[in-house]
Amino acid sequence: MSKRQSNREEIFTRILEAAEIEFGLKGYSGASLQHIADRANLPKPNIVYYFQSKSNLYKQVLNQILMDWNDLFDQATVNDDPAVVLDNFIREKLELSFTNPRSSRIFAMEVIGGATHIGDYLKGDLVPWLSSRVEVIQGWIDAGKMRSVDPTSLIFMIWATTQHYADFEAQILALTNKQALVEEDLQRIGDTVSSIILTGVGLVVPSKPTSTDA
Repeated sequence: MSKRQSNREEIFTRILEAAEIEFGLKGYSGASLQHIADRANLPKPNIVYYFQSKSNLYKQVLNQILMDWNDLFDQATVNDDPAVVLDNFIREKLELSFTNPRSSRIFAMEVIGGATHIGDYLKGDLVPWLSSRVEVIQGWIDAGKMRSVDPTSLIFMIWATTQHYADFEAQILALTNKQALVEEDLQRIGDTVSSIILTGVGLVVPSKPTSTDA
């Protein structure tokens, strides 16, 4: 990678990170390109050069959120062990909710608002992705690796359960009398959610290696 290309990617990333913070704090209507530029410590013309408009930048932030989520399940094939794949998917998705709840809330508010900015992406890109993941789960079912369930509902359940810990973080903290969710909570919640979902589809949660294992 050339120095110039590296610099462009660094600026691109800085803008996206600043935009995610700004949209997360103020929503689409309250955010402005100038505030995003200030947060990224860049001139506003740089934002316009890379993204042309606030709408385009917002769409890119939403697309990046979905890509980060979908990458967790992208590589699964019918030859894989569904228990391992689904357990990892659930735990990694929960970890994202713990470490970056803002992303989940931005996406949730966009969808609640009618998906006016990302509707084309949902129909044009996410539909084929979902179809391909449904095929993998159906392949596991057909091979007798797991109980017969509706694959689409299973994916939606995993999304809803894991994103709950980001979208409703304030409620969870209030009800559990906590200031923040920590690593021990992530492990406990991951164990519980994975056990309930995997058991429900006829799978056993994979055992985790201990420190004494070779």
